[in-house]
Formats: sequence, structure tokens, C-alpha cells
Amino acid sequence: MPGSAADNLRQIPPAPGTYVLVLACARRDALRIGRLGVLSICPGFYVYVGSAFGPGGLAARLGRHLRGGAARPHWHIDFLRAHAEPVEVFWCEGVRQEHRWAARIGELPGATSPLAGFGASDCTCRSHLFYFHQRPSGVTLGRNLGGLNVAPTASGRGEAGPEGAG
Repeated sequence: MPGSAADNLRQIPPAPGTYVLVLACARRDALRIGRLGVLSICPGFYVYVGSAFGPGGLAARLGRHLRGGAARPHWHIDFLRAHAEPVEVFWCEGVRQEHRWAARIGELPGATSPLAGFGASDCTCRSHLFYFHQRPSGVTLGRNLGGLNVAPTASGRGEAGPEGAG
């Protein structure tokens, strides 16, 4: 999965849609997530579900997440992104799947919800962020979410913890 962030971003359309961002975290820390509270992170994988229906669509939103380094965090995921590296991105165009996908990911074996309300301040979902000790496989995510496109990230390594088949 090697390639530059720019190469991988070219695969992501500027269309509106829903996405899943898989992040690898290699360390323990406590992060203040704006007014939401404190997120205790540990080595493993975080799966975040979001949507991009604003200007620039998926390409703009995922570009921000993949590049990281937001000078001032805007979304909850910006706080975590400063401490975790993207390893994989999935998306679908045009359809709002965010809430359905969050519910399905939360039901996967090994999934925990580390901070209630993360990424879900505008809906009734428990959370849009999930933690896995082992990396959930693309096959598992695809089977449970359906109709996904995938773009490897610049690193594509996922070295935070043991690789898992999900």
C-alpha cells in the first residue's frame, strides 16, 4: 500500500459521501476532546465514521484527515488524528450511511466505544469512534458495511499493534 498522500487522495472523489477512517495508535495518552471530555488512548486501532456533504466532499474532508496537523482542531477526530496515523480509508458516494455504519461497526467483535458522543454531537448515535486491539480487516468492514471503495494511506503500515483478521 505504499504511495504518497497526494497519490492516494487522487483516488478519492470530490463527491459527497460517507467514510470510514482507520487509524493506528502506538502510545498511551489522555486527550482532551474539546468540551466532550477526555479520551484515554492506548496502542491499537481506532475506526472513525464520518460524512462529507460540504464543499469538496470526500476529497476535501479526507484530505484534511490524511494530512493531519490541523492548526486548530475543529472536529472531534482532529484531536485524535494528532496522535494516530491513518492506515486505511473506505467510502461510498452520495448516500448518508454514517449512522447505520456506526451501529454496525459498534457490533463487530472486539469493538469498544472509548468515548460516548465522539463524532456524534449532532445525532443520537452512542459514538462514531470505535477501538479495536487488533486491526479490523477490510474484508470484515466491507462485508458488514457493503459497497465500499478503498484507498491506502501514505504509510499503509498499521504498526500500532498486532495485525488482525477482524
